[in-house]
Amino acid sequence: MLLHCTAALSRLPLRVHYLLADGVLYPLLYHLVRYRRKMVRKNLRNAFPEKTEAERLRIERDFYHQLAYSAVETVYGYRRTNAELLRDHVHFENLEMIDRCAREYGGCVVMLSHLGNWEWMASFQEWLSPGVTEMNVYRQLKSEPMDRMMLAIRAKREGVCVEKRRILREMVRYRAEHHPVVLGLISDQKPRPEVTRTWVDFLHQDTGFLDGGEMLAKKFGYPVFCLTVTRPERGQYRARFNLITETPKDTPEGEITTLYARTLEDNIRRQPEIWLWTHNRWKWSRQ
Repeated sequence: MLLHCTAALSRLPLRVHYLLADGVLYPLLYHLVRYRRKMVRKNLRNAFPEKTEAERLRIERDFYHQLAYSAVETVYGYRRTNAELLRDHVHFENLEMIDRCAREYGGCVVMLSHLGNWEWMASFQEWLSPGVTEMNVYRQLKSEPMDRMMLAIRAKREGVCVEKRRILREMVRYRAEHHPVVLGLISDQKPRPEVTRTWVDFLHQDTGFLDGGEMLAKKFGYPVFCLTVTRPERGQYRARFNLITETPKDTPEGEITTLYARTLEDNIRRQPEIWLWTHNRWKWSRQ
């Protein structure tokens, strides 16, 4: 049912989706439901103590608009090919470096974040050399209908979706078959406290970071990139692959994850409204 609704709504022009976002979805999320508004307000206050109340309120409202835009853009993108998205909406930089590293080293790791429309960031498969596979890690949703719908939407982006518990097995298989991969990992969620090894002073707060990308890169010897994202205007995203290291095994433990966190913080400070502030990112402390 959800997928049928998504398919039907995806036929609407993008301008109609944005009218629905501004006129229906934003008021619903921000004013009526007040979706995690206390959490967003607290996160912004702790992350930007140097800003005035008015400045933080502007970021808060702009963020909820972006949240609404991301939702309708994801639905709109259901019927669009990767070529259409890359032509009209997402502009990647340094794709040729990603492709070179994947072919030369057998793979590379891209550490992504919840910036802009992260569902559209997995849309570059056809721009890779033949035989190179874009592999995107996802976490299974608790709602089975929602999980099926999101997998169907992500399948449209042509890369391979792998549930996080199977990622190591799949990477070993691809390596054994001499099949190069570009592994995409969203790395800005909060890790469980008992497995957190890397802590960073991030947005004025002691913050634990997932280090799965670093661990996999070191295990397989794959170069590591961080994807930075900006939104010049509504519906337009610029994404750049920034090389963190081409030789991960030579780096000290935690360095790759820390460099990713520093790059992410710079990205957020440039355009804070496009990051996902609804997460309870600082639920746990180092203690």
